[in-house]
Amino acid sequence: MLLELAQWLAKDFRAFNVFNYITLRAVLATMTALTISFVAGPAFIRWLALKKIGQSVRSDGPQTHLSKSGTPTMGGGLILISLGLATLLWADLSNRFVWIVLIVTLGYGAVGWVDDWRKVVYRNPDGLSARAKYFWQSVIGLAAAIYIAFSISAPDNEKVVQLFFQWVGSGFTLELPAKANLILPFFKSVTYPLGVFGFIVLTYFVIVGTSNAVNLTDGLDGLAIMPTVLVGSALGIFAYVAGNAVYSKYLLLPYIPGAGELTVFCAALAGAGLGFLWFNAYPAEVFMGDVGALALGAALGTVAVIVRQEIVLFIMGGVFVAETLSVMLQVGYFKYTKKKYGAGRRILRMAPLHHHFEQSGWKETQVVVRFWIITILLVLFGLATLKIR
Repeated sequence: MLLELAQWLAKDFRAFNVFNYITLRAVLATMTALTISFVAGPAFIRWLALKKIGQSVRSDGPQTHLSKSGTPTMGGGLILISLGLATLLWADLSNRFVWIVLIVTLGYGAVGWVDDWRKVVYRNPDGLSARAKYFWQSVIGLAAAIYIAFSISAPDNEKVVQLFFQWVGSGFTLELPAKANLILPFFKSVTYPLGVFGFIVLTYFVIVGTSNAVNLTDGLDGLAIMPTVLVGSALGIFAYVAGNAVYSKYLLLPYIPGAGELTVFCAALAGAGLGFLWFNAYPAEVFMGDVGALALGAALGTVAVIVRQEIVLFIMGGVFVAETLSVMLQVGYFKYTKKKYGAGRRILRMAPLHHHFEQSGWKETQVVVRFWIITILLVLFGLATLKIR
């Protein structure tokens, strides 16, 4: 009797293995990343201070920021450590989507690390040149875009390679399945076929654009990290739906086998972000630097593309979009008026947008919290697209 029971339990062990559930592993990933941040954070900040890796504050910025000069930066390294370890511990490491998101995240983190290291340690104000930074962002983004274009259309990497060569053999005329179309939110069945080249171009701009948008937003204590956590958490919900055949069919979203595992990654991102916020909240003990901002933005963009929610990312990341547009408009208008009138004029008091509000009389904490509130509303609006179709 006992032997039969043991054999039955051994045969059906997976049925009782609660760790098969993505939702449980997502919760554990959040807790793990948060714990690592809390435990390693103080030592990491002390190491940054010991190495004199301190933030240099621009003299033409808000005068209230001058007191922040010397605050340890490159704290994004703590985020990547927490995020990476939690993901490796709780995610299914045989899942190709987990690896592509991790590679893109760490790749952009490496670009940011080199830039920060040159600026702070080598005292090179230019850091990594804009051309070199954009080049490496483009290389990683383009490679990821090409892989994702075929991976969401094929069940495994072997099929991905086959599909790629079929596309080449067809004279680059092979069309991707409907699940690769651009989804228009709030409509049941309205999608836009992109084609392979269109998909690659869109994915490239989403990854590179989101990376730089988060980087531009990272200018006040806690301003960038909380919206990143909120948007990343929402994308985790979309990933769970996209990876579930039943839910995706019910909610009229494309079924992407394996995408559900990105829920664990997004949960780890949320935990790592909240852990970092503990030290980054006003007055900040550490700044994330390019190593964190570039990596987190690229992570959001990559996940959004895989789960086919590029437009929803644009909606939920409205704060990132507004910050980016404020810089583009400010620089563009200044150059235009300088060429036309001989003297440059400005639309805003100062760019990016958060500095404009500071110069208008808002306190730093007011800007940060109000931008958080706006992000919460935008994320809820984005999540509403799941049902309102």
